[in-house]
Amino acid sequence: MHDGSFTFRTGHAFIIGASISPESDSDLTERTSGSCNVCAGDCLEIHIKALDLTALRAALNTWLRLVQIADEMIMVVEQEEKAGWGV
Repeated sequence: MHDGSFTFRTGHAFIIGASISPESDSDLTERTSGSCNVCAGDCLEIHIKALDLTALRAALNTWLRLVQIADEMIMVVEQEEKAGWGV
């Protein structure tokens, strides 16, 4: 078994965690599992386990990309709100 963990400090940890946590429940593959936890209000932890290194790499890429997309969407919404466009 192989595993990887990442910790992100962001003021949007709860929002990002809520948006990606459904991935924890999905069983897309029997080779990997992942979870995310919000701790201390500004800390997001992601934990991935995999049966082999190839599966670990793929799962890490997926989870890290999900975090990146959620963060980018938060920035877009904040910019829209500042511009007065609303969402």
